[in-house]
Amino acid sequence: MIKMTMFLKRHPKLTHEEFVAHHIQKHGPLFKSIPEAKEHVLRYIQTHPIGEKTSILTVNDYDGTAEIWFDSLAGLEAVLTSATYKAKVFPDEVTFLDHEHTLITIGEQVQIIGDYVEGV
Repeated sequence: MIKMTMFLKRHPKLTHEEFVAHHIQKHGPLFKSIPEAKEHVLRYIQTHPIGEKTSILTVNDYDGTAEIWFDSLAGLEAVLTSATYKAKVFPDEVTFLDHEHTLITIGEQVQIIGDYVEGV
């Protein structure tokens, strides 16, 4: 299993609230519509910062994260090179993401605390 984690920066023309609404209401469903995603994506989670702050942590100013678990590196490549991704999903990304300042990592997840549920 391969996990892609993206630290997202919004497009400068959007407010944080507009970014979050777009990410949840438009981009999530668009990504879910990729036929290859139905075959290769095990899980997709979006996280957006909460308004409350704590004095014990300094947090970065990213507008959110996206975490996507793929069945394999080949599965990740199949999704991100698919016709639907290229024609619908990527064009949407450029309307609400600042790609230049968005960070992406891929790796294998190691569970330290919590119950692992196969297929989740």
